[in-house]
Amino acid sequence: MKDYGQLTRAELLELVVELQQKATGNEVQKIKHTADLHDSEEWLRAILETAVEGIITIDERGLVESFNPAAEKIFGYAAEEAIGQNVKLLMPEPFRHEHDGYLKHYHQGGHAKIIGIGREVMGRRKDGTIFPMDLSVSEVKLASRRIFTGFARDITERKRLEKEIIEISNREQHRIGQDLHDGLCQELAGIELMCQVLEQKLAAKSKVEAKQAGEMGRHIRDAISHTRKLARGLSPVELEANGFMSALNELAVNAQKLFHIECHFECPETVLIRNNVFATHLYRIVQEAINNAVKHGKAKRIFISLKPAGDRFVLNVTDDGVGFSNETKKNGGMGLHIMKYRASVLAAALEVRSGMDGVGTTVVCFFKKNL
Repeated sequence: MKDYGQLTRAELLELVVELQQKATGNEVQKIKHTADLHDSEEWLRAILETAVEGIITIDERGLVESFNPAAEKIFGYAAEEAIGQNVKLLMPEPFRHEHDGYLKHYHQGGHAKIIGIGREVMGRRKDGTIFPMDLSVSEVKLASRRIFTGFARDITERKRLEKEIIEISNREQHRIGQDLHDGLCQELAGIELMCQVLEQKLAAKSKVEAKQAGEMGRHIRDAISHTRKLARGLSPVELEANGFMSALNELAVNAQKLFHIECHFECPETVLIRNNVFATHLYRIVQEAINNAVKHGKAKRIFISLKPAGDRFVLNVTDDGVGFSNETKKNGGMGLHIMKYRASVLAAALEVRSGMDGVGTTVVCFFKKNL
């Protein structure tokens, strides 16, 4: 049996769709080329059994028709346990509850959110474990019905490595920020003090030289101010209990000064985030949302709010810019991808919503209260 484990997802998709159409088409037309049909079925079986991708086919009702060995390994179900069951068996809530409605909406002419588009979703194993996976879905339209083929890949290890890289980067940024603040700033402050003493000593001898010493001191003070701002940018959230709220308020104030816009922060209740790494991820999400609003949305007003919402908190960044197109939402830039990744590290939900009539954008992040 030929090994198809080295094929890319695109190549697998093309082969499977072609063979499904061919095999089913031959069956419907009841042609006499039995040998060709047998060869196609053997080929399809070989692909399903040797592919490293989990390959699952379902009918229009969402019932599983095939479940390859890779899918068995990913989800923990034997093929005979999965075949005939609704595919929502492999989904966690709330997606499990919403799946039937999604299929019905699509059959009635609605827009497909995932067909033909690869994206990251959450899967559910037989033992109840929730895990991240890449999923691509193709649709095959036949004479009498249509079927859907899903290609799933467990990306738990990839997400773990990404998280580790981000955390290492954040720790290194924090260390550099601390070194700048506690090391370089203190050394510059010492030099400034020496300039002040020199200025006082020269005052009685030469006003010109005393003035030059004073100028040197002022330049050093400016350097200290710039260094502190740089340190603050590298390590924006202090470790005190209300550090996150203070950091967001300072971010809003600085955005007003830097971009010459209106930017306000509102937090009606105290929000304490004890994990500095998590607080920094949330801060960076807001920072990126502000940068996008100004750079791409040409916003003049930005409003940041942090409020409780049931057992979670909701963090909103709303602007009055030109809005977010559907194409931009679908493809996104590097900043949007990083924002979504930071949210996933916190097990938070991130949404990007367009305002009324396409004016303005709101970035919404829901996260647990016990971070």
